[in-house]
Amino acid sequence: MSGYETIRVEYDGALAVLTLNRPDRMNAVTPASIDEFRDALGEIPGKGGRALVITGAGRGFCAGADLGGRDMGGNTKPGDATYRSLQEHYNPAMLALASLEIPVVTAVNGAAAGIGCSLALLGDLVIAARSAYFLQAFVNIGLVPDGGSTWLLPRMIGIPRAMEAMLLGERISAEQAEQWGLVNRCVEDGSVLDEAKAIANRLANGPTIAIGHIRQMVRSSQSMNLADALEQEAHAQRIAANSADFAEGVVAFQAKRTPEFRGE
Repeated sequence: MSGYETIRVEYDGALAVLTLNRPDRMNAVTPASIDEFRDALGEIPGKGGRALVITGAGRGFCAGADLGGRDMGGNTKPGDATYRSLQEHYNPAMLALASLEIPVVTAVNGAAAGIGCSLALLGDLVIAARSAYFLQAFVNIGLVPDGGSTWLLPRMIGIPRAMEAMLLGERISAEQAEQWGLVNRCVEDGSVLDEAKAIANRLANGPTIAIGHIRQMVRSSQSMNLADALEQEAHAQRIAANSADFAEGVVAFQAKRTPEFRGE
């Protein structure tokens, strides 16, 4: 898929920046737009992207699913249509993001609501503008959280705070999110994208084979016992230790210079 209508993908060396681009709808997502998002994720590593920044155009990050543009499928019950959309469009996109082989930094420049909140929090590192906020909006319209929120939030901030966010459906400011541990950094509004890019560039120029395994191991280890986690580490370490980046890292360490990693 090329010529995207609802997203932009730009490259700066090894850094890819994916912008949700429906500013007139606060970047609310539809099945068609989330399909474009998933397609772009599949292309970025093959086009040389070694780290990814995700942000939103205009004043919002992502206002969630676009209810105004929802297709209920004629006489199909709303719940059945929603189930189909989640299974066929939204869930595959969220899984594609979680399983991406390169690191992801989300630059949350404004509202991150509903599934947009889930999308923001799936970043390996989350940088939020001071005026941004996070909202588990589902309960406010009689729905349950989706996009992986019931999996993400308890692991990030514990069950009591996750319950508070999801049951009360109240805004969580960027500063509160930082205090809770939902985001890594809360920065001034005008610097959020620059901060995210700086971090992502550092990752893009790092040992991305090892970094890719780190992001996968941290997520999968949440459902493992210690023995399985140790086994997973051993397998990943074998791959990392056989990489050219490891060889370069050792040589650079011995020569007391900065390593030049290539992601190989």
